[in-house]
Amino acid sequence: MASHAFTTWTHKLLNATPSQKFRSLPVLGQKLVLVGSITGIVSIILTLVYFFVDRMIALGSMASILAGLATGLGALPVIFVKEVSKKALNTMLGGAAGVMLAATSFSLIVPGIQYGNELWSGVGVFVVAFGILLGAALLVCVDNWLPYERYLQEGERFASLKKVWLFVAAVALHNLPEGGAVGVSFGSLDWRNGATLAVAVALQNIPEGLAVALPLVALGYRRGQAVFIATLTGLIEPIGGIAGVIMASNFKPLMPMGLAIAAGAMLFVISDEIIPETQAQGKARHASFAVLIGFVVMMVLDNMMTTL
Repeated sequence: MASHAFTTWTHKLLNATPSQKFRSLPVLGQKLVLVGSITGIVSIILTLVYFFVDRMIALGSMASILAGLATGLGALPVIFVKEVSKKALNTMLGGAAGVMLAATSFSLIVPGIQYGNELWSGVGVFVVAFGILLGAALLVCVDNWLPYERYLQEGERFASLKKVWLFVAAVALHNLPEGGAVGVSFGSLDWRNGATLAVAVALQNIPEGLAVALPLVALGYRRGQAVFIATLTGLIEPIGGIAGVIMASNFKPLMPMGLAIAAGAMLFVISDEIIPETQAQGKARHASFAVLIGFVVMMVLDNMMTTL
């Protein structure tokens, strides 16, 4: 009986149109087909870009995609656990802040000054200083355009759907300059700096993904949906990454300023959001030491990358 049913289903599937075949699959099967199709299409496009357009554009795009996907990776624990302690989350965020701080210093600011001095001898540091302030100012403008903080009072546990989605939108917007930083770094034609920064951004995205998914689950979203939404917030990064690498590859004189603006945006996110969040409930030494450890680990990794 089971064999006959299986034969009948197979016959219908083989004679159906592609859309009918897709709809006849279980939900998990449909998701796997979509993910596989998107992955295949993106891989083909990046392969063509790598061989026929520009290698750095392809590498920078891929690095920003992988860094963005780390947000979904960070959200995965919500599938297995009901709640993550605030102390554990703050420790992860502190480590991520240290990683980003080191990557910003050694993979954006230092190369930016070097490129600036090559173009304008002795003036590179001033160009980078201006670019850092400009990058921070641009991100302040974004925050003012999306004033989500006024809806999130201290101690609130995301009591309404509107508040959660404002938070999710803010996280997605702040991922844009991170992706741009990765792209600009690859556009400088030094893949080591780009790879180091991509690793740093990916490590920072892991606790960020968890911070997005947890309140969604608390509001009643299915765990799989929460992971999917968190992943989408991270996939904003490739947009910034692709734009950054294309601009940096084609407008070399703007390279120092591009690196500096990306550094300013990253420093603003670290100092205005991530570190204050880890200390929001009072002085937290574990989070402070996590920042130091993250910085040291990234500093060592950056040094190892530059010696390859």
